[in-house]
Amino acid sequence: MSNNRYSPPPSRSRFKLWGEILSYVGVVFGLFLLFGVLYMEFFSQENLLKFKRQEPQTVSGSYFHSEIDFSSPPPAFIGPLPEEGMIEEDEPGVFRGQIAQGQTAGELLQQWLSGAEVRDVVDTTAKTYALTNIRTGQPYTAYVENGKLVHFEYEVDREHLLMISRQTTTDGESVRWIATLEPIQYEVQLASVEGKINGSLYESVAAAGEKALFAQRLSQIFAWEINFIKDIKAGDSFRVLIEKRYRDGEFKSYGKVLAAEFVNRGSKFEAYLFKDSYGKDVYFNAAGDSLRRAFLKAPLSYTRISSRFSPGRLHPILQTVRPHPGIDYAAPTGTPVKAVGNGTVTYRGWGKGAGNYITLKHPNGYETMYLHLSGFAKNLKQGSRVQQGDVIGYVGSTGYATGPHLDFRMKTGGQFVNPEKMLSPRDESVPKGQANTFKKKRDTMRRYMSGEKDTKDYTPDI
Repeated sequence: MSNNRYSPPPSRSRFKLWGEILSYVGVVFGLFLLFGVLYMEFFSQENLLKFKRQEPQTVSGSYFHSEIDFSSPPPAFIGPLPEEGMIEEDEPGVFRGQIAQGQTAGELLQQWLSGAEVRDVVDTTAKTYALTNIRTGQPYTAYVENGKLVHFEYEVDREHLLMISRQTTTDGESVRWIATLEPIQYEVQLASVEGKINGSLYESVAAAGEKALFAQRLSQIFAWEINFIKDIKAGDSFRVLIEKRYRDGEFKSYGKVLAAEFVNRGSKFEAYLFKDSYGKDVYFNAAGDSLRRAFLKAPLSYTRISSRFSPGRLHPILQTVRPHPGIDYAAPTGTPVKAVGNGTVTYRGWGKGAGNYITLKHPNGYETMYLHLSGFAKNLKQGSRVQQGDVIGYVGSTGYATGPHLDFRMKTGGQFVNPEKMLSPRDESVPKGQANTFKKKRDTMRRYMSGEKDTKDYTPDI
């Protein structure tokens, strides 16, 4: 008799058992996921519609930049398939959206039109507004009946709307398209905005609930009176009377700035919009003097003044004491440089120490120079005429320069003068025959800003 006892096989580890169970579950889940993907690929509504359609025609051309499916649209009871970002309104057949990145007019319109119809629309609009110029992000609205486009609106810019309409001939057998460029109708409301400076002008305007464009408009009005980079400080304040434009109750853009007030270091500057002797809208101060001067306070937006006008300065590179007949504005490379006044380009090129530079000749014997530029404005050449505020070049560090900056110089009568101390002459004042009219309008604007007069009573000029 054997002494060996029966020993059962060793039991499997509990962890190994659970591992096998989980692997089975994973396989089942994977099969289920694969089935779902295949179902979505072959039986989704979009692909079913593709299978139901006839073999598509394809058209290639400069209008569309790529091959496009111009097959017939989906059945009317299904309606067009919305593009990404398109929103269907409560009423049926109205689709709103924005032009997607890379989207062409053909790709958009083929949802509701055949290939021939799309070509008709493109041909019709060619002289009014070429549909090849549609831009990413611009809004559009499509009105559709029985799966066919009957009216299309595209917002060209803030002021103009392209409107395309289908018209059927009296016999009802043919269709033609009508395209017009119409002004966008806004509801204009007058607003009185005020705030205090705490940080930069842009930060302070944002704190008042307004957009960056508001700050830009304000700085442009007082550009001849205040240097908004160097002069403003905490505690300064502003009040602005401005038109705000709305569509469907939504703010879209700013209209005219009718009046503005800026208190800078205790001094109050005022601006009132009024027409000059040429019928052009110009800003005048409370006394009727033009705010526009012959020269801007500065030719660029700069970080700081790194070197001032001086009869004797140690040159940072040559290490010799010599006159510095200009002002150095430290600013990042590429910062736009503007002409401080109307003038003619007398030099555009290279100087050994100046690097790339431009010289402008202005009326009344003035000259200005812009040194160390990284580049020049497009199409600017010797003999070109420029207007005050035009971009003529870009900040750089060419020539003898230790870093990016603009060396700005001014001459009168052939002699260098300190631009910071130049008293720039003003443009013409309010026309003499309009002085009383100006005063009445100025006083009305003041009452609006103070709250004495309700801005709801304002009627915009047409």
